Parts: sequence; structure tokens; C-alpha cells
Amino acid sequence: MGILNIGSQGLQANQIALQTTGNNIANVNTEGYSRQKAVLQTETGILGQGGYIGRGVSVQTIQRTYSEFLTRQATMATSVQSADVARANSLKQLQGVFEGGKNGLGAAISDMLNAFSDVVTAPTDQTARTVALSRIDETASRMRAAARTMQDIQQGTAQSLSQKTDTINSLAQGIADVNLAISRTTVNGQPPNDLLDRRDQLIRTLNTFVQTSNLPADDGTVSVFIGGSQALVLGVNAAKVSIVEDDFGDSLKNKLAITRNGVTLTLDENSLGGGEVAGLLRFQNTDLNEGRNLLGRLTLAISTVMNDQHKLGLDLDGNVGGNLFSANTFTALNVLKPVAPATLNASTTSTPTLAVADATQLVASDYEMSYTASNTVTMTRLSDGKVTSGLTFNGATSFTLDGLTFSTTTLGVTGDRFLFKPFSTVANNIKSEFLNPRALAVASPVAGQMGANNMGSLQQVSLQALINPTANLNAAPVTLTFTSATQYTRSDLAGTFNYIPGQTITGTTTPPEWSLQLTGTPKVNDTFVVKAMPASFVATNSANATALTKLRDKAVFDGVALTDGFAGLISTIGIRTQSANYAAEVSSSIATNLDKDRAGISGVNLDEEAAKLLQFQQSYQASAKMIQVAQSIFDALMQSVSR
Repeated sequence: MGILNIGSQGLQANQIALQTTGNNIANVNTEGYSRQKAVLQTETGILGQGGYIGRGVSVQTIQRTYSEFLTRQATMATSVQSADVARANSLKQLQGVFEGGKNGLGAAISDMLNAFSDVVTAPTDQTARTVALSRIDETASRMRAAARTMQDIQQGTAQSLSQKTDTINSLAQGIADVNLAISRTTVNGQPPNDLLDRRDQLIRTLNTFVQTSNLPADDGTVSVFIGGSQALVLGVNAAKVSIVEDDFGDSLKNKLAITRNGVTLTLDENSLGGGEVAGLLRFQNTDLNEGRNLLGRLTLAISTVMNDQHKLGLDLDGNVGGNLFSANTFTALNVLKPVAPATLNASTTSTPTLAVADATQLVASDYEMSYTASNTVTMTRLSDGKVTSGLTFNGATSFTLDGLTFSTTTLGVTGDRFLFKPFSTVANNIKSEFLNPRALAVASPVAGQMGANNMGSLQQVSLQALINPTANLNAAPVTLTFTSATQYTRSDLAGTFNYIPGQTITGTTTPPEWSLQLTGTPKVNDTFVVKAMPASFVATNSANATALTKLRDKAVFDGVALTDGFAGLISTIGIRTQSANYAAEVSSSIATNLDKDRAGISGVNLDEEAAKLLQFQQSYQASAKMIQVAQSIFDALMQSVSR
């Protein structure tokens, strides 16, 4: 019966090998499937005549072809790729907000300022005035449109983050369920290959959303950790993740939080590593936030300098000009509060406020104020992490930083923190203030008059109002009388002053009401008078329109001209997008190569499996032949005995 048993065992072993090979072929396109192999072992022989006689073959186990190292490396690379691709794709949307060309915001700003050139040449032309106001309205409209598009991107990102956290929770529960099934099957001593494949695939899929680290246990389960060390899956139990607001309740910035046993812990964004959630959080909290701040700074700076200049002019009816754009106060323009206290602040009455001190010094950033003493604070510029310490109120109510005035009427206490968002929502509701062409204040409130009997070559280079001086100059015009070619006296000041051609001469108030430049060589007793613009000349004067036109070249954005501010914005976002695209390309290449290496070990090769199919088929047939031979021998033996 020995040969019959050997044949029978060979038949069974090769049948299992054929079945395993067939299973590999059937699952060649199954995602996450690892190639399996029937591991055959010889049965220990028994001592007989002439030595040990073999007893056949048996299947030791069904082995999963698997490289833990390559699987871990490929999974981490895929996680990094997912983060980079998610951020790059989102940045492409943000880049689309700031398009160039004639339909872009930059063209609208240039057209708006250029429109005042026609008003300069024809200040009474109602059509030219109407065109200028229309350009202002169009610029405000495009600013609002850009802000709305970014709001849509914000909402889409928030919705995507919510959906992805739901998927993470589902995958985590799936891993916990598979852990339970694996722990129940490991008692038989054989690996549950299909369950192990399923768990590995769940972990790989989970890593496309959030990067994990894993720790195996003796019972066959695997614990999964995120954010460095926070347990998402512990054995057969899964925690829940969610998207929450930051410490200041800022709805425009989110963090990932994990809840276990009723306790919720907010995770540091920098600890998440890879995964789409990390990529989207980085985009939302850094890239999109910077885009809003850049647009907000552009809007606030342009509206401020244009409003300030327009308010220095007179309209067709002799009235002082008002705002061209909606007032640049933060409470008027911001949909969200520009200042938010931290949720754990001890003080509940301290409410700092913001105001623009110098529109040319603004930096596109949020700020965090931290009280280090009862009246001393540290300011952190969040865009680049620059810290300014030792700022103190010292009985005063404000201090100025980066062109912004930070004020408070009630001091906080040590440890209190406040978040300032000067620019995030400035562009949301910007609008033009009026469309009446007569109200466009293009005339200067100040005028210069050369003495009728002047004999020298004195000429006016420029004369502009710095604050509206109409009332003072109406009561007391300022007369400059030259006592020589190099000196003059002033009617509003005692003493004699040196005259240098091209040097700036200003009014006496603080801040000065007007600024004057003269050139040429005066004669003794030559005069020049600075006075309020006569009512009869208001309609034909366009000096303030000229000043508005010259704002094109005013250094407003980090030393760059106003009309180049939008180009700088496009450049900043473009560089970020280009960098993100490059990172996505590199990480995708690395992930693809590592997955190929992993698949080279664990994947199914149809040619190889076909060869094995023939091999085990022949072995199966040989074992069947062995049984047939054993049966013939047995029949012959029985016939011999029966005789």
C-alpha cells in the first residue's frame, strides 16, 4: 500500500498546487492580491530493508509572496504622492483665479488708472468722467469675483476634507474588522492570506488619505497610528477622525482631530506627513490663505491710496471728494471678524482692533499677538514666522507694525493670544461708492500763482495737496517773496529761507497741508502765492486727476509700483504652483517605481503561472499513473493469492 499512499498524496498535493496556481491566474487583475505558492514538503521516510523509504509528499502551507519592506516603502511613497498631487491640483484652481490678459484683474487696474488721463485733458467732459467711474466699478467687480471664486475653492476644499475623513473612518473600521477576523483564524497555525491581503490593501488605501505607521501584535492584529503616535486602530477597535477649526475658531483654517474614548485631540498639521488630507490642509491653511491675503492686500492698498488721493480733490461743484471705493475700515469690509481671541484666553474683555497706518508698507500675512506681560506683547507674522518681541502699549493705546496699527482699549493678561486677519475677506464686498460723474473730484484744492511783476525765470514744477487745506488757505494764502536769487521769506513763517531749485517746500501744519517744488532763478521781489483753488477755476482744473494717474508708478507693494502689484501676486502664486507641480511629478515617479518593485515580488506573472500550470498538471498525471500502477500490482497480487 506504500506506493498507493505516495501516489494518493502526490495527487492531493499537486491538486492543491494546481488550485493555488489557478487562483493566482484568476486574481491577476485583483487589486492588492499577493501571489500565493503551495509549499510542498517530503514526508519523513521510515526505516526499511536497505535504508529509509520515502512516504511521499504533503503541502506544508500556502505561502503569500510578500515583501514587508517594499510594501511599506511603496505605501509611504504613495502617501507622499497623494499629498503632493492633491495640493498641486488645488493650486491649479487657485492660479486660475488670477488670470492675466485683458480679462484679468491686472488689466482692470491699469485701465482704471489710465482712464484718468482722459479726465486730465478734458476735466469737464462727462463722458471721460463716466468712463473713469465705470473702470473703478469694473475693478471692484473683478476683485469681488476673485474673492467669490476663492470662497468657492474654500468650500470645495472643506467639503472634500469632510468626505475624506468619512472615508478614513470607514477604512479604519474595515481594518479593525479584518484584525478581528485574522485574530480568530490564526489559532490553526496557518496564515489567512486573503485576509492579510485585504488588510494590506485597506492600509494602502488609507495611506492615500493620511500617512500611517503600523505595529503588529502577537495575535496577528496590526495597530495603525497617524500624526506620529496617535492610534487610529488599536487591535480590533477604531477611533474616529474629524475636521475641526483651529485654536482661534478660524473657519478658514482647519485641523485634523482624532477622537478616542470620548477624548478629542487636535493633530499638528506638520505631523501628518502625506495623504490627501495633509495636502488639502496645507493648501487650505497656507496656499489659499496666502492667496486671500495677497488679494486682500491688493484691494486694501489700492482702495486706500486712491481714496486718500481722491479726498484731496474737489468735484465739479467745489465739494471735497469722498471715497472712490467702499471705506477701507476692517469692520466695513470684512465678512469675518479681523481679530479673534484664542479659545483658552483668560481675558474676555480685551478686544484689539486694526487700522491701516501706511498702505505702502502692508505685508500679505496674518498675525498672532501673544501677551508676555500685562502690557507687553509679541507679534508673529505668520506668513514667514518673523517674530517682533517687546512691543508695549505703555499707557498708549496702539503700536504700528507693517503698515498696520494694532490698538486696544483693554489690556489682556499674560498668555492671552489673538489672531489678526487683516486681508482675508477685504475683497469680498469691495465696491465703488458712487457713479455720479460730477462727484469725481479731479480738481486740486490748492493753486499756485506767480507774481504779475516777476522778472526772473521762476517756474512751478509741482504743487499738490497732502491734506485738504482749502479752509486755511482761503483765510490766509501763503506768499513766498524772494529777497535774492537764493533766499525767500514766507508770509506764514518768520525768518528767511534758502531757496534751492527743485527742493520741496511744504505747509506748516502737521501733517503738512501742501507740497511745492519750484525751479528757475528768481529776481529780487519775485513772488509766488499758494492759495485755495478759486471757485471759477475748479471746473477746468485737473491736477488731482493727474495725481490719481501718477499713482500708477507709486511704490505700494514691497517697493513695486501699484500697477505691478497684480503681476507680483500672479508671480507668487505661479511659483507656488510650479513648485507643487514639480513635487507632485517627483513623488509620483518615486511611488510608481516602488510600486513596480513591490508588484515584481507580489504580483502575478501569467507566463510564470502558465508554466507552473503545466508543471503541476504533469505531476498530477504522474501521480495518477502511480495510483494506476499500484492498482495493477494489487490486482495481480490478488489473482496470484486466489489461485
